[in-house]
Amino acid sequence: MYKQKKKRNPSLSKYDAPLRIQFERGVNAFKGKQYIRNVVKKSAKIICTESPYSLNTMQHREWQRGYNFAYFKQLEKVKRDEARRRSQEVHAVAQ
Repeated sequence: MYKQKKKRNPSLSKYDAPLRIQFERGVNAFKGKQYIRNVVKKSAKIICTESPYSLNTMQHREWQRGYNFAYFKQLEKVKRDEARRRSQEVHAVAQ
């Protein structure tokens, strides 16, 4: 039987290995000072952080993965703290 090889993405080279350095830079990009912009008559804010790597490379993907990892870790903390704060408010009123 003839086994067909999987085709690689032609725009990625074999040197685009997922590296821990890019992941850590993504985490640090989220934790560091971020550029926040007001949009639509200052009713909404967006965070403008851009990957230093070219799109469609493994370095960019690893950077994005690190950024997303830090974002969701922070989101978990915020949710946990909000739940704790709400719980304290409810118990304080009931007493």
